[in-house]
Amino acid sequence: MKKLVYIPFLALIAVLLIAAKPGWNSLFNGNNLDNWDIYIGSALRGFDDLHKNATPEKVFSVIEEDGEKIIKISGEVNAALATKESFENYHLQMVFKWGEKVYSSRNSGLLYHSFGDFGAAFGTWMACIESQMMQSNLGDTYLMVNTTCESKTTKGEDGRSFIYNSDGDNTEFGRQANGGSIKKAQDVENPIGEWNTVDLYCFGRTAVHVVNGTTVMVNTNCGIYENDEIKPLTSGKIQLQSEGGDLYIKSIKIESIKKLPKKILK
Repeated sequence: MKKLVYIPFLALIAVLLIAAKPGWNSLFNGNNLDNWDIYIGSALRGFDDLHKNATPEKVFSVIEEDGEKIIKISGEVNAALATKESFENYHLQMVFKWGEKVYSSRNSGLLYHSFGDFGAAFGTWMACIESQMMQSNLGDTYLMVNTTCESKTTKGEDGRSFIYNSDGDNTEFGRQANGGSIKKAQDVENPIGEWNTVDLYCFGRTAVHVVNGTTVMVNTNCGIYENDEIKPLTSGKIQLQSEGGDLYIKSIKIESIKKLPKKILK
């Protein structure tokens, strides 16, 4: 049975409230996960026993490392850690690293513009656009359910994959056109055990993935494909994935923006 846990907390922080506050707002309060929802979804292939015994507290926890409290995601089951509120026109910054434990693979994702019900994607996550965190794929785009976008790309050496290239051809992606996967422009991921900084800029229908200070993806015309039409997608909840390997999040914070910085658009 899938387990859905809504963790109570004092008050929801609405999008307008976030937008009204200048500067950074931490999405991790430094003590617990009271301002997040947890959903335990499907089992990792070959790990049904772990799924049966998975609890929200085991999969998502707060631990102390070097005198600092951080978020630990066990990775033992497919699961979601999701903000209770939605966000739009923002800059999000997250610092994370991989641990030593691997079940299926070192896989996770920063899922943005999330909407609808848990379980819509692979029996676990809400429909969303993913800034991929999987080892060696950090910064890729993956479109879940009926989300869409456009991106400038060139074809990979295999003739099938699409790679983000600021000088490439504008290409539509989604289940209606060219599939849901776009590869990052370059690999700038740090070695296992070292901290990575991921910046996500979302403004209007544009989303920019920045890894360790380097822009690796620009998606435009983000949308939802529905009834043979594409509807604009500009906001949504943030989800973090448990998906095969343990990882640690040192910080995750968000600030409102009024435009995209020119330096990241390339």
